[in-house]
Amino acid sequence: MTQILKGMVVLLVMQFAGEIFVTWIEIPIPGNVAGMVLLLLLLLSGIIRAEWIEDAAEMLLSHLALFFVPAGVGVMVYFDLIAAQWLPICVSMVLSTFVVMAVTGWVEERLEKAENDHVE
Repeated sequence: MTQILKGMVVLLVMQFAGEIFVTWIEIPIPGNVAGMVLLLLLLLSGIIRAEWIEDAAEMLLSHLALFFVPAGVGVMVYFDLIAAQWLPICVSMVLSTFVVMAVTGWVEERLEKAENDHVE
């Protein structure tokens, strides 16, 4: 079995585990997000090594643009609804962008300060 295939198996098992977990606990988050959190925890704990999934992740990232095709089709399906609600959509996109930028800057400042305190 090639390294990419092994990595894909690990990634798909994590996604499946996330789907099972979300269904079992009945929490309102996507199963693939729960699978990514589970993968992160297993990577941090050392149970799964990054080398196992590195080739598969690089292959998926190199073809990332293809994953946006279904989202584009979804936009076209709901074009009438989007056209009717364009103002709230635009306002929420702009506001959420600024909120994410502000939170990211705040977190970066905190991390940089903690790193500087740790070095001294």
